[in-house]
Amino acid sequence: MPRYQLAQINVGRIKGPIDSPVMAEFVANLERINLLAEQSPGYVWRLQSEEGDATAIETPLGEGIIVNMSVWDDVAALSHYVYKTAHVEIMKRRKEWFERMSEAVTVLWWVPHGHRPTVNEAVERLAHLRAHGPGEHAFTFQRHFPAPSDQHEQDRMAVERL
Repeated sequence: MPRYQLAQINVGRIKGPIDSPVMAEFVANLERINLLAEQSPGYVWRLQSEEGDATAIETPLGEGIIVNMSVWDDVAALSHYVYKTAHVEIMKRRKEWFERMSEAVTVLWWVPHGHRPTVNEAVERLAHLRAHGPGEHAFTFQRHFPAPSDQHEQDRMAVERL
């Protein structure tokens, strides 16, 4: 069993209240896309309220910001779900529902197997990425880092080759 799993959060500033007409198609697709995630290989967990999604969960990021947070086996599993399933259709339409943000909106990081990150923990990782760029503490799809146990193994093998 791997010692670490991949956590992710992505945030967005919605163009109107979640129950407004501008958000109606986004909301209408939530259940379908969340179910797709849950049925995807490598899916572990997602943040949700009693309503089954995370749209009503408050964050320290301010009013009008909604979050999506989940845990996956690894970067490959999450990447496949995000970019190779029907999820990509929703991503292509994000400008219909979300304001453009100048800062990073997605961050990835490793968590110990079985750990479920809090919103505050995720927001701290996002703030770290925004302030310092990608690194082992907080990274992106474009520049990701191996899980700590994987890095330790790579370092050990490199020392053995010396």
